[in-house]
Amino acid sequence: MTTPELDAPALDIARRLAEEGDLDGSARILAELVADPDSPDRAQAAVGLAVVLDERGDVEGARRAARTALATGHPEFAAQAACHLAGSYEREGRLDAARQAWQEVLGVGNAAYLPLAHMALARLAAADGDAGEVERALREALATGDADVVSRAAQWLAEQLLEQGRPGEAADVLETALSSPQVDRVERLRVLLGIAHLELACTQFAAAVEEGTDPDTGALAIELLARTLPLRGRDEEAEAVWRYGLEHPDEYLADQVRLRMNRDL
Repeated sequence: MTTPELDAPALDIARRLAEEGDLDGSARILAELVADPDSPDRAQAAVGLAVVLDERGDVEGARRAARTALATGHPEFAAQAACHLAGSYEREGRLDAARQAWQEVLGVGNAAYLPLAHMALARLAAADGDAGEVERALREALATGDADVVSRAAQWLAEQLLEQGRPGEAADVLETALSSPQVDRVERLRVLLGIAHLELACTQFAAAVEEGTDPDTGALAIELLARTLPLRGRDEEAEAVWRYGLEHPDEYLADQVRLRMNRDL
């Protein structure tokens, strides 16, 4: 070993060896640091050892090293270790273990890792078909305000809310996301917001048809509802609305609906 190498911090030497492909040499140095409970670099070394062992194919050894780092409670390296564990379990399809590891990321409390953990928990909940947990995790991700996840979380949550027939809540989510100056995918969020407003409009038009007593307003509401529904792919419902208007017992209203339906032919 050269004189500069003797003077270099052990972590730097281990990192250089790993970069050069000497995983065994890197692992030996890192393992020595991890074995010393008084080493100030123990948490960082344990994370590094987990990465090196993973690259060597020693999955269980890597997990033991990650557990060591996690047990230190270090705000940065414990969080990294828990992320490493979660990813390792997900790759094996061990979703319950992965979920627990992501929960441990949250437990460390490092704000930089919370958005990643919440999005991962939403993904795992989706794999389980747990829509309620997906929604909870996505709302937690949105609450972090992280620019990297707000757009993805808002889009996912809004789409789920729309599928569940909750357009008002979807619109609230999208408007909040769009108010963030750092949000990306703006065009997709605006399209979804427009869809939410279309759904809200259909609800209001339908209510006007059911509750109205003025035939002119009723005919207008029927036309608006029948012309808006196809924009959401609800052609059969639109046909039923036209039929309802054309067969309405109020002959004046039925005539007005007929005029409105035919005026663009």
